[in-house]
Amino acid sequence: MSGTLQICDTTLRDGNHAVGHQLGAQDIGAYARAAEAAGVDVVEVGHGNGLGASSIQVGIAAISDAEMLRAAKAELRRSRLGVLSIPGFASIERDLKPALDCGVDEVRVGAHCTEADVTRQQITMLRAMGVTVKGMLLMSHMASAKKLVEQARLMRDYGAEAVVLMDSAGAYTPRKVREKVGELVDKLDIAIGFHAHNNLGLSVINSMTAMEAGATIVDVTARGFGAGAGNAPIELVAANLHVEQAETRISLFGALDAADTAEERFVKHVPTNDSVTIASGIAGVFSGFAAPVRRAARRFGVDPREILLELGERRVVAGQEDTIIEVAMRLAAERTPGDLPHTSADHI
Repeated sequence: MSGTLQICDTTLRDGNHAVGHQLGAQDIGAYARAAEAAGVDVVEVGHGNGLGASSIQVGIAAISDAEMLRAAKAELRRSRLGVLSIPGFASIERDLKPALDCGVDEVRVGAHCTEADVTRQQITMLRAMGVTVKGMLLMSHMASAKKLVEQARLMRDYGAEAVVLMDSAGAYTPRKVREKVGELVDKLDIAIGFHAHNNLGLSVINSMTAMEAGATIVDVTARGFGAGAGNAPIELVAANLHVEQAETRISLFGALDAADTAEERFVKHVPTNDSVTIASGIAGVFSGFAAPVRRAARRFGVDPREILLELGERRVVAGQEDTIIEVAMRLAAERTPGDLPHTSADHI
């Protein structure tokens, strides 16, 4: 590991997926206070899909973006307030500018790993305003290292001060992390980060491997609280950083306390791996699809793993949720009458 590590805590954004985007102002304030005490560098807040994403299609949030951001900002002193902006969900006038008025310090502008060009308008506007902005390449397992370098260079040229690879499906292995993060670190002159999901049970080792490969930004959540099988747990990453004596602002006991706070207040079910989330990781399907896939499997009486494997073959990405129903209906139509799904009800 080289250089000072920046820890971005996405509990209050990615974690919102795990509760149907129902985090309230009091819980957000309490956790932001705990994250501040833990010494995390950035506290990312909002709907699971970022600014402007509250909708029937991907889930209606309990409170507005502005209410979430104000609740967190009131508790932060040294930790920076961050948001995720995905063009298509978030617009400049309706979402980004009001978020900046709420005290946002840092914006991550995200796009599918082969579509960095759609971030140009937002990144250039934010940089012109003097806002710290980073690029996020979603579903990055779907592109080669060479392609990711190409896309990251576009984001850098637009003005991004860093680029973060998102393992949105929890599909990475340490070998792939080393290959892709290492290539970006070698070929770019800006900071590189990694955002892990735990579908294959590798979120912590993948995060540590990313750091060894030169990443200086790592995302975490309390108790791994996030979409599907969850993310890299702040408490475990902090423990490993403590053992490695890595240079970082994060406090071991503070991270442990933050994780306890989250579990006491809003982590009703600590994310775990089951047959559905594992199938999602193998198929390379967005972790946020786990819940709607389970619902579709129940509705049509089919195996959720079969849905996921077909979604993977189709290379479906976030925003294509309607395909879940289409696939489930087709699988149900093809079943012989009397057949049963190949999984227990507990896993659907």
